[in-house]
Amino acid sequence: MKRLFLAPVLVGALLRAAPATAQALSTSFKFDFGPGKAAPGYRQVMPTATYSAAMGYGFDFETSVSGRDHGGKDALKGDFVTSDKPFYFSVDLPEGNYNVTVTLGDLKGPSSTSLRAESRRLLLQKTETAPSKFVTHTFTVNVKSRQISPTATVQLKPRELTKLDWDDKLTLEFNGSRTCLAALEITPAPASTVTVFLSGNSTVVNQEDEPWASWGQMIPRFFKPGVAVANHAESGLSLGSFLGSKRLEKVLSVMKPGDYLFVEFGHNDQKEKGENDGPWKSYTERLRLFVQETKKKGGIPVIVTSTSRRSFGAAGKIENSLGDYPAAARKVAQEEGVALIDLNAMTTQLYEAIGPEESKKAFVHYLANTYPGQTQDLADNTHFNPYGAFEIAKCVVEGIKANKLGLVKFLRNDLPAFDPAKPDALASWQWPDSPRSTVVKPDGN
Repeated sequence: MKRLFLAPVLVGALLRAAPATAQALSTSFKFDFGPGKAAPGYRQVMPTATYSAAMGYGFDFETSVSGRDHGGKDALKGDFVTSDKPFYFSVDLPEGNYNVTVTLGDLKGPSSTSLRAESRRLLLQKTETAPSKFVTHTFTVNVKSRQISPTATVQLKPRELTKLDWDDKLTLEFNGSRTCLAALEITPAPASTVTVFLSGNSTVVNQEDEPWASWGQMIPRFFKPGVAVANHAESGLSLGSFLGSKRLEKVLSVMKPGDYLFVEFGHNDQKEKGENDGPWKSYTERLRLFVQETKKKGGIPVIVTSTSRRSFGAAGKIENSLGDYPAAARKVAQEEGVALIDLNAMTTQLYEAIGPEESKKAFVHYLANTYPGQTQDLADNTHFNPYGAFEIAKCVVEGIKANKLGLVKFLRNDLPAFDPAKPDALASWQWPDSPRSTVVKPDGN
């Protein structure tokens, strides 16, 4: 019986002694890009520096750049690498949180850059500089490993095995009409850094390929340095399969007091039809387990109700397709005394505000041949495109504010209040596509 799945044997496994964090093995890097003289204390990176395991860093995945050198007194800003196409730069790093600082700009020309980490985690939206102007931005990013202990690992799905999120390096995607990268610094984040762990399904996971996206990969953009988002969600998972693949065990093994665990499930749980399944049985029981085990680690659990599907009825209103699962999540949050972000209610409001037809533009609805190899129309009413994912991430930010979580002090200053009933106009959205795309729908629905 499925209730035995949550017996003390499992709980004991979840809480067993974890290996020491890899943070002690972290390495710091200071890179000066371009063909000019390297700044003191920096490692020069020429445009020809292709990533190799032997070198441990370099331009990756067959992307390339060119170099410029304008000279001048400032060796760090006098030269740079540039491209009008996306390019990847990777650095071998052990598991942990890192502060990443980029310096962008060109002494004699304009630049335009967006920045993403690993599997398209948004760090920096379109940022432009005028000639002779430079910007420096710092982000805290998480590098994760599937290793839990010397004998236990996260049980990844086959298509996760090649995801950038799960390899042994940090990969940065520079994307824009003219990226001018002058410098990059990587240092281990302070021990005081707060980690926000995300658990969930395809509506939360870092979707690696265009045109799919989820709110979990957009939320890093909204935090200042000091908060790292560690997204352990995966497409097609329920609370039960998240547990069974040892993902909660992994999260708990690296969680420290003061960290957060956001929990959003329901889409796939409702497909489980066993005797003890359902919103008021296994779903409620497992949700309590996530909350209670997080508290035991000194962490802060946050329950997030499932995003609504794009399920409009004849009256132009969203019809609930998730049954009692959102209600069950609300009840567990209330009874356990933990924060609740009612994303189901907010996304319902969001879709209705956009409208039955226009809301397709927030989901993966694309005519055939929009993306390479896409011979048929895509019409998915569960999974979001980048615009939809970004709007939902804004809803999550409002939930953080409404619950007065300690994370509020880490929110970036350029965040005006967001009302789901007044979504951002699609015309104002800018997202240069990443080089990778797929027509394969994520697991789950």
